[in-house]
Amino acid sequence: MLAAAVKKGTEQRVLLLFLTILFGAGVIFGALLASGLDGDQRSVLQEELNVFLLQLAQHGSGDEGGKAEFWQSFWLHGRWLLVIALMGLAVIGLPVILALDFFKGVLVGFAVATLAIQHGGKGLAFSLLSVLPANLLSVPAYLAASAASISFATFIIRFRLIRRSGSLLPAASTLAVTTAGMLLVLAGASALDAWLSPALMAWAAEWLIAG
Repeated sequence: MLAAAVKKGTEQRVLLLFLTILFGAGVIFGALLASGLDGDQRSVLQEELNVFLLQLAQHGSGDEGGKAEFWQSFWLHGRWLLVIALMGLAVIGLPVILALDFFKGVLVGFAVATLAIQHGGKGLAFSLLSVLPANLLSVPAYLAASAASISFATFIIRFRLIRRSGSLLPAASTLAVTTAGMLLVLAGASALDAWLSPALMAWAAEWLIAG
């Protein structure tokens, strides 16, 4: 029993490491995409970014209470998490889970690299202030949920489709508990999106425009 638990823990750590590397590869790919934009594409992005920064510096988040931003962010995070869980339950959705984690890295890498290319060190600082706080919670939550979903799917493949043995309840319980726990973590990320990030971004936008 103890040996099985140790083996399972080792498998989970290896899986989390793999998913972290996959996410990191997505970040690098996103940065390469940003650096590969041609002059016209960069000009369009620069114009849109300047408009966004000006509005942000002048009007802030646009919702003093932040409730609308919280629920919008929580809905987006929740949908992403739900897709990850459903793909694990479907078993054949394993490639989709991997693609989602990679794509999340691409989004982060593209956003950070675009601002860094356009505004140098100040752009990098702004991107970290806007992207980093919530992602410090959301990215680990997605990766943990992905690991749980992949573990459940591989359990189904090994012990239901091949060996046809073993109880499904422990694996299903682990997936359900992990998903519920990560949903709470994502609620925290949504709170950062709603109340902390807009204030940091508004302050940094003024600093960036002034520079």
